[in-house]
Amino acid sequence: MNASSSTISNVESLDIGKNLNVIAGGITSPKGFKAAGAIAGIKKNGKPDMAIIVSDIPAACAAVFTTNVMKAAPILWNQRVLAESQTAQAIVINSGNANACTGTQGMANAEAMAVSCGAATGISANKVLVASTGVIGVQLPMDKVISGIVETSKLLSASADAGYDAAVAITTTDTYEKQVCVQFSLSGKIVTIGAMAKGSGMIHPNMATMLSFVTTDANITAELLQKSLKESVASSYNMISVDGDTSTNDMVTVMANGQAGNPLIETEGDDFLLFSKALDFLNIEVAKTIAKDGEGATKFLEVTVTKAPSLHDARVIARSVVSSSLVKAAFFGEDANWGRVICAMGYSGAQFDPAKVSISMSSAGGQLPLMADGEPLPLDEELAKKVLAEKQILVDISLETGDCHATAWGCDLSYDYVKINGAYRT
Repeated sequence: MNASSSTISNVESLDIGKNLNVIAGGITSPKGFKAAGAIAGIKKNGKPDMAIIVSDIPAACAAVFTTNVMKAAPILWNQRVLAESQTAQAIVINSGNANACTGTQGMANAEAMAVSCGAATGISANKVLVASTGVIGVQLPMDKVISGIVETSKLLSASADAGYDAAVAITTTDTYEKQVCVQFSLSGKIVTIGAMAKGSGMIHPNMATMLSFVTTDANITAELLQKSLKESVASSYNMISVDGDTSTNDMVTVMANGQAGNPLIETEGDDFLLFSKALDFLNIEVAKTIAKDGEGATKFLEVTVTKAPSLHDARVIARSVVSSSLVKAAFFGEDANWGRVICAMGYSGAQFDPAKVSISMSSAGGQLPLMADGEPLPLDEELAKKVLAEKQILVDISLETGDCHATAWGCDLSYDYVKINGAYRT
């Protein structure tokens, strides 16, 4: 909590002025949370693969799970837990094995993880959520898992280092750990929201092979926490794409333990609005870190659609463009092939008038206009090379048929993506 902070440059758009700060930290930054990460021996490479998050007291809990029909055992366990009570006090996560498509034994193993974590932390198993990520269709090595949970629980700490260790332990093909933390004032109290996530490949709208765990000391009802999270997921995790695959284990959870001491948020008033905007900002930042870390990625893509007739149309078009394999390949090759952009718009299913479309690309290398009012513009090849040589590229699409807008994030598609996924299991 003593970490240096910096005011978000665009917080005015959140209507909370200078009230929102990004600070160094993650899931242990909010009051009343501990975490740990360690090596259980599940991964063949011997890297950290077990993490635990614990709240000092039972916390209101909200979650959004994968839309994939083939839901992994941990997802089914968590749905059962939260159906009984919208509260949780601990989350145990393993990487290296997804415990997905593992039948009745997989369900028994997920429950055993919750029971073991509960026994090690003094928390009832029906207050323990479970998450797994890694190879599908392989049973967990439960001897290693159980001993790993016991040993990891001994390392639980509220330190920033413990939060970092947990963030590292949940990664698979990620090239770096992902943590985001924000602070803001709510009714005179400082509220903190921290997050850690994993995700690099199999990322597609509606979440995919991504896990995100959010902790906050805000005092808010479980019902409003769920509403806030559901709305935020639509504009954050559901707006990223790496490769078009949706996985079996995707989940986003938020635990809110109320330790900040703000008045309970139980109605959709100003405090709820401020909390929701802060949560949304945090989730968008987390989502962007996932998109930037796409397997084999060399470019980070941001596609913004403006002046759309509806929010739905804006989102559908932005997602279609950022998800297109041909668009991704063009950016990898630094080819200003904007025809692929307009093509992805056309098959998206959204409504727009092609005669009114304008498209441009921009980066630190400059701005490259490509289409205006449905007409192609002369292409400056030298400028195109400068714009597309950069690591971060923005695509702006204006439909000129409304006042709605949306942004999606993704990455290019490189040779290394095939190499990484061709040898993932081995």
